[in-house]
Amino acid sequence: MSGPWPGGLGAERLEALAASSGHAGPGPALEAAHQIARRTGVDRHDLLVVLGSGAEEALADWGESEARLPLSDLPGVSAPVAPGHLDLLSSYRRPTASGGRRVLVAHGRTHLYEGRGPAPVVALARAAAAAGVRAAVLINAGGCLREWGIGEVMVITDHLNLTGASPFDGTVFIDVRTVWDAGLARVLRGAAQREGVYAALRGPEYQTMAEARLLAGLGADCVGMSTVLEAIALHQLGVAVSGLSVVSDLSFAVEPTDPQEVLRLAAGARPTLVRSIEAVLEEIGPAGH
Repeated sequence: MSGPWPGGLGAERLEALAASSGHAGPGPALEAAHQIARRTGVDRHDLLVVLGSGAEEALADWGESEARLPLSDLPGVSAPVAPGHLDLLSSYRRPTASGGRRVLVAHGRTHLYEGRGPAPVVALARAAAAAGVRAAVLINAGGCLREWGIGEVMVITDHLNLTGASPFDGTVFIDVRTVWDAGLARVLRGAAQREGVYAALRGPEYQTMAEARLLAGLGADCVGMSTVLEAIALHQLGVAVSGLSVVSDLSFAVEPTDPQEVLRLAAGARPTLVRSIEAVLEEIGPAGH
């Protein structure tokens, strides 16, 4: 260890973690980071990747991870229950042009619609920040509100938080206009097909046609049930956040949304997701830069 917590967590991030964690305080996130360090043998990770519905095997071409553990072994982190989400956290070492990077990959996530409140939804984000990550790629499967193609991938450049929830309790005042890192979004544009605004609803039901028209009128391009609370929590902790939404159904289609088809179509976007993640790895540079 390079300090009293994994990754030599700086005083500024520790203070932000303490401010954001409510009554629980920073203890669960710090203990989770210690567990990540012990069980992966890595003092500090560089990048967090959260794989959404149908993308849980998106990085299969990376081969075997160097370490893996159940997400639910970490304090405050719940086992994912949604289809296409695994209770698994993997640690990879990936080569880049300027040296190796350590990547934490969550093969699933907790959703607000599970009824446990915001804390379990953002627990992994806070643990990863305590483990030293400098950047994150958050991936989801979304319904499309535009005339785009199924399987295309949208870079998230802004969001509408319509979940009725926040990752914070109390007076945690932060500027969320810059949640989505402009530099990382610029890099992702070279790998993905689209860019736009992601609207987050609580779920678990899909939206009505009237709600889809309302969301489109508000400026949303894709809609889903995740990602935004995680992004806000990471941003507050000084992590550069990027996001990708896989177009897995068309919100104005006459046919009802089939959850299994959503998973299949999201899985088909694997080549784009891999290119995007590897582009971000090159962009973030070595630790300390």
